[in-house]
Amino acid sequence: MRSCVKVNLTSENLNIKLNEEATQTEILESLKKKITQLKKLYKDSKTPILVTGKVLTESQKVEIKNIIQEKIDVKISFDMPQELGLHGIKKSFSQEIESSQTKFHRGSVRSGQRIEYEGSIVVLGDVNGGAEVIAGDNVVVLGVLRGLAHAGAKGNKKAVVAAASIECKQIRIADVIKEIEETKDEDGNAIAKSRKTYAYVDNNQLILE
Repeated sequence: MRSCVKVNLTSENLNIKLNEEATQTEILESLKKKITQLKKLYKDSKTPILVTGKVLTESQKVEIKNIIQEKIDVKISFDMPQELGLHGIKKSFSQEIESSQTKFHRGSVRSGQRIEYEGSIVVLGDVNGGAEVIAGDNVVVLGVLRGLAHAGAKGNKKAVVAAASIECKQIRIADVIKEIEETKDEDGNAIAKSRKTYAYVDNNQLILE
């Protein structure tokens, strides 16, 4: 198994750096093997533990805390974005999302509503103009997307946005933003476009298909 966890003791913290590409299963297995090393470092010290290196969901944080605190009585904190969205992204990354915790929202998202979730969001309806759907992983809308959708809101460029029809003015994946301009004819009338249903990032460009 590849090295997923690195331990480094500083004057302020005991740093546990997680491999950004490692799966949660690999990280938990590596932590279990390093508990003996961690306990030795805590013979004469109660320095808090700081976990860095990988964006985690709340449930993943709990799993890591449980493994450590089962053996060591210590305060554990995580250095990663707490706020979903552009302001919470410290750096972008590319991580395959083969499976994801998912939140289902029944019905349409009304103007003025904002839905956030660290995993993926599936909207069982439309997302109206003036509404916001922000997910750490994917955004899937079974109806029409007219409001703002931000997938990969912790920085993952492998996240996607999918909808029955994408008709919003702006779409975001990680820190990549695409403004969708309305095309008009000489008389100022809107020109109908081919329906777009899928958005993803390729070579740092947001692509609509």
